[in-house]
Amino acid sequence: MLSINTNLMAMNTARNLSEHYNQLGVSTQRLSTGLRINNAADDAAGLAIRELMRGEIASLNQGVRNSNDAISLIQTADGALQVINRKLIRMKELATQAATGTITTDQRLIIDSEYQAMAAEITRIANTTQFNSIHLLNGNLTGAGLVVHFGSGNIAGQDNYNIAIANSTASALGIGNLSAPDAGHNVSTQATAQASIGAVEGAILAKDHIRANLGALQNRLAGTVTNLQIQAENTRAAESRISDADVATEMTAFVRNQILSQTATAMLAQANALPRMAMQLIAG
Repeated sequence: MLSINTNLMAMNTARNLSEHYNQLGVSTQRLSTGLRINNAADDAAGLAIRELMRGEIASLNQGVRNSNDAISLIQTADGALQVINRKLIRMKELATQAATGTITTDQRLIIDSEYQAMAAEITRIANTTQFNSIHLLNGNLTGAGLVVHFGSGNIAGQDNYNIAIANSTASALGIGNLSAPDAGHNVSTQATAQASIGAVEGAILAKDHIRANLGALQNRLAGTVTNLQIQAENTRAAESRISDADVATEMTAFVRNQILSQTATAMLAQANALPRMAMQLIAG
């Protein structure tokens, strides 16, 4: 049927052209962005899952950074405790020297002056050791300590660790003239020097206990970093499978829609010519 007022063939061809052109636009967008999902209309459920995964990935990556910062904090504290350890060893040596009866009182007083200097240096180190302005060894982190958050949730023991570090000043370790006036107070007499030997040994053990706890936590944090990185990698892979475009598939669709769009354009030109055929009949 030839009609002038209504060209159904042209209307149908135009509709098909519009559909193919829209699909060509989708393929072009996916190929240019590398994403299968560029807006909610592409896949509403997939978009929601992807955004949740992206949030999870960002949280996991930040958890890695938080854990590494905590490892750096622990290493800072442990480094200071290594220096304190050397001071304690020297103090035990001095106490042992002052404990013998073959030296005079004046000589013990000289030894005690160095003993007290070592104790003062231990206290200075404990009071000044910091990480990001956080004091580590002066008792600031005793008790509740410092919470290191690394997980994507907020469950204690699963998403965070607690770093507690005992006071490492000389008086807290029970040595030096600021400690209680008993064993470890000074080495100015043979009796106090003999008592100080045991006190310094106790201080060394207390220091070793602090370092052991820090070392164990550092190892846990190192394992946590590895685990978080694996989680982030696997979540990223899952997000990619949901969100990323399959280039081979999209290129095939692009070529198909490109050919169909070109064909529909050509057919639309032919359909638009039909009313002229009707005019020719009238004119003839």
